[in-house]
Amino acid sequence: FDCSSGHEVRRATAAGIPAAKLSLSSQELPGDIGDLIDLGISVNACSLSQIEAIGQARPGIDIGLRFNPGKGSGGNNQTNVGGPSSSFGIWHELKDDAKTLADQYNLTIFRIHTHIGSGSDPEVWKEVAHASMALAKAFPEVHTLNLGGGYKVGRMSYEKSTDLQDIGAPVKAIFEQVAKETGRKMQMEIEPGTFLVGNAACLLTTIRDIVETGENGYAFIKTDSGMTELLRPPLYGSQHPLVVIPNTPTEATKEYVVVGHCCESGDLISCAPDEPGTLLPRRMAQAAIGDILIIEGAGAYCSAMPAKNYNSFPESPEVMLEKDKSFRIIRKRQLVETIWANEV
Repeated sequence: FDCSSGHEVRRATAAGIPAAKLSLSSQELPGDIGDLIDLGISVNACSLSQIEAIGQARPGIDIGLRFNPGKGSGGNNQTNVGGPSSSFGIWHELKDDAKTLADQYNLTIFRIHTHIGSGSDPEVWKEVAHASMALAKAFPEVHTLNLGGGYKVGRMSYEKSTDLQDIGAPVKAIFEQVAKETGRKMQMEIEPGTFLVGNAACLLTTIRDIVETGENGYAFIKTDSGMTELLRPPLYGSQHPLVVIPNTPTEATKEYVVVGHCCESGDLISCAPDEPGTLLPRRMAQAAIGDILIIEGAGAYCSAMPAKNYNSFPESPEVMLEKDKSFRIIRKRQLVETIWANEV
C-alpha cells in the first residue's frame, strides 16, 4: 500500500494492514517518522532534507529514494508530477548529494521510486523508465525500481485506457537488458490502484433544481451533490459520464450544464476537458426535478479527496454492491452535528 502521509499509515494499520505491506512517500515527512519506521513500514525519502531527517531519527536503516526524473506526463499541471515544475521527489541531478547524505547516516538505498503523473504517455513513460533505471544503477545496493502509476483510465466513451501490454513490453526489455549487462535482477514495482478501481463506482445524485439563463445562456441541472463528494472535475477538469434516469420515461433529450450544490462557481461537474472553469453542456435525457442523475467512473480519487463539509454538507454514505447483488453500507451518512463537534 502506497501511503502519502503518516496519517494514512496509521489508518491502514488500524484497518488491519500489516506495517510490512506499507510504503510511505510523503510531501510532509511525519513528525513521528521514527515511530512509524519502528512499526515496520518502508519509507521513500522525497527530498534531501527528508534523507537527513530520517537519518537523524533512525540511522543505519534501509530506505528508498523518490526522484524527479526530469520529465512528467499529465493532462495539465495538476496531474503532472514530474519535471522542473513539480516539487515531488529529489531532482535527478542531485543524486550525488543524496548519496552523500545517505552515506553520512549509514543509510542503505534499496529502492528507487519515480512517478511522472496521470494519463502517462507511453513514449514518455518508456523514456522515464530508462532514466529511472540509470538512477537505480547509480546505487549499487538498489534491488527495487518503483515506476509509480498514473495509467490512463478511460471513463468517457471516447477515452482510451492505457494498454499495459503496450507500455510494459519496452520496460520489460529495459529490466532484461540491465540484468544481462550487470547481473542485477531488479524487482519492478508499479502502483495501479486507480487503473483497477476508477470505473468501479458511481455517484448517485438527485436533481434538486433546473434553471435557465436566457436565449444565449444555459440550462443548468443542480444536484444534491458536487465538490463535497467529487472534486476531480473542479480540480482537474476531469470528465465523468453523466446519465439522467427520468422518473417518467422519455425519449426527449436536451443539453444541460451540471453543477453541484455548493455556493461556489467552481462546483462545476460538466466542465471542459482539462479546463475546470469552462462550462461544457452535455446532451442527455430531458430532466425534471426529482430525477436521478448518475455520475459514473467515481472510483479511486473521488471519495478519498472531496471538499469535505464545504458549506457544512455532511459526508455522504457509501454502499457496496456485493457479488450476490445485495447492498451493504460501508460508510454511514455523517451526522451534521459531528461537523462542529471539535469546535470550541
